Amino acid sequence: MGNGIVYLVGAGPGDYKLISVKGLECIEKAEVIVYDRLADERLLAYAKAGTELIYVGKAASDHTMCQEEINRLLVVKGQQGKTVVRLKGGDPFVFGRGGEEALALFAAGIPFEVVPGITSAVAVPAYAGIPVTHRGIAASFMVVTGHEDHVKSKSSICWDKLGADTLVFLMGVENLPRITAKLIANGRLPETPAAVIRWGTKQEQEVLVTTLGQAAEEVARQGVKPPAIFIVGEVVTLRDKLAWFDNRPLSGKTILVTRARQQASLLTAALEALGAKCLEAPAIRIAPPDSFIRLDQAVTNLSSYNWLIFTSVNGVEYFFARLYATGGDARALAGSKVAAIGVQTAARLRKFGIIADIVPAEFRAEGIISALEDKIRPGARVLIPRAAVARDVLPDKLTELGAVVEVVEAYRTAVGEADGQVIAERMAAGEIDLVTFTSSSTVTNLLVLLGCDAVKLLSQTVVAAIGPVTAETCMDNGIQPNVIAEEFTITGLVKAIGDFYKGGLE
Repeated sequence: MGNGIVYLVGAGPGDYKLISVKGLECIEKAEVIVYDRLADERLLAYAKAGTELIYVGKAASDHTMCQEEINRLLVVKGQQGKTVVRLKGGDPFVFGRGGEEALALFAAGIPFEVVPGITSAVAVPAYAGIPVTHRGIAASFMVVTGHEDHVKSKSSICWDKLGADTLVFLMGVENLPRITAKLIANGRLPETPAAVIRWGTKQEQEVLVTTLGQAAEEVARQGVKPPAIFIVGEVVTLRDKLAWFDNRPLSGKTILVTRARQQASLLTAALEALGAKCLEAPAIRIAPPDSFIRLDQAVTNLSSYNWLIFTSVNGVEYFFARLYATGGDARALAGSKVAAIGVQTAARLRKFGIIADIVPAEFRAEGIISALEDKIRPGARVLIPRAAVARDVLPDKLTELGAVVEVVEAYRTAVGEADGQVIAERMAAGEIDLVTFTSSSTVTNLLVLLGCDAVKLLSQTVVAAIGPVTAETCMDNGIQPNVIAEEFTITGLVKAIGDFYKGGLE
C-alpha cells in the first residue's frame, strides 16, 4: 500500500472559527483525524462520515499518549495510505511539537504538509484587549515557553536576554513563581503590568490583570488553572480601553439551549455573538410519524386544497420530503394558496421555490386566523401538515369560519437525547444562568428530562420564552418566565435576552 499524507494543522487559539480555510479543507477530506485537548471538538463536525477520530489530548499531568506514541501513530496511519490530519491547538510549530512530528514523518518517508494556525501568543492577548505591540509603548515582543522542566540542571531560556518590551509565556501557570522570580532577578521591575488569560478566545475566557511581582500570589489565591498564558509589559494597561470580547452583553453568562439539535445552531450562534457560553441540551427530537400514509395521500391530492398552512420549518421539510418521495414537486402547489407562520417557515418555503401568500405579523395561530378571516370562504379546503401534538386553536377557528380543515401528522416531537441528570446537576450547582424555551414542547420535555426537581431547579435560574404561547406553557407547569420575546422569532428571543441583561436585571 502506498504512503498517504499527513497534514499538521493548527486549529488556532481556542475559538473554533479562527481556523484557516485550508485547515478546514484538510479536515473535510481527512480519513483520520488525530486531535488535541486544545482543539475545539466542534471542528470535528466538519469531518466526513466514517472518518476515524483519535483523541491524544495532553493536560499538564495527564497524557493520553506520550509524544513518541503520537509520532508512531501518525507514521502508521500514513503508511496505511491514509489522509491524516494532526489537529493541534494554536500553531504546530509554536511550542506545539509539530517539528518533532514532522521529523518522524520525514524519517519514515511519509509526505506531510504544515498548515499554520493562529498562535495563542498573539490571538489570546488580542481577545483580552491587549496588543502585543503598540506604537510608543512596545516595539517588540517575545514568545517564551512557560512549561520548562524546573528540575533541569541548566535552563534553555536565556533569562538575561529577554529584552523585548512584551513577553508572552505559553503554558506557564504552574511555573509562574519561578518565571516571575527569574524575570525580577534579571531586571524586570516588580510593578511591571502583567496579565494571566485563561481559555483565551473561548466563551469561558477569564482575564486576571496584575503585576509581575504579585502575579504568582494572585494566581494561587484565585486558583487559576491551565490552559492559560502569562503576558508581561506596559501593553497590559491598554486593556482598560481596548477590552472588547469579555465586555459584550452576555459575557460570562452560561445559557442552556433546549432546541432540537439540528436547529440549535442558529440560536447558539446568535447568543455566542453576544458573548454567552451555550450548552446545547436538546429537550426535543424531531422524528417522522409512525406512518406517512395520511401525509402521502394529502400530497398526492394537493389540487383538492384551496389553502396549505405551514406552522413550522419542520412541517415544511417533512411535507416536501414526502412530496418528492411520491413523485411530485413544487408545481403540485400551483393551484393552492400558501400561508406560513413565521419568517423562518416562509424562508424555508422559498428554498423549495414557494413564496408564501400570507405571513402574518403575529407569529402564532391567532395571527394566521386574523390574516385569513376575510379570505377563507365557506367550504374552502385547508391542509395543515404539522406535528402530531399541537394546539387546536388554528383548525378550530378555521372550522368556525366554514373551512373544511384536514390536519395531517407530518412529524412528531419526542423527548430529546440530552442528559437530564447532568443538566440538573449543573443547574443545582448554579452553573447555568438562563434557560431558553423556543416552543411548548421544549418546556414539557425538559421537565421530563430533569425529573421531580424540575420546577425547583428552573426557579433558580432565568427562564426565557420565545413568545406568549410558550410562556403560558411555562406558567401552566409552575414556571415563571423572566423573559418573553415580543417578536416570536429566534432574533426576537435573542434581543429580549440581551435587553434583559442590559437592563441590569439578574
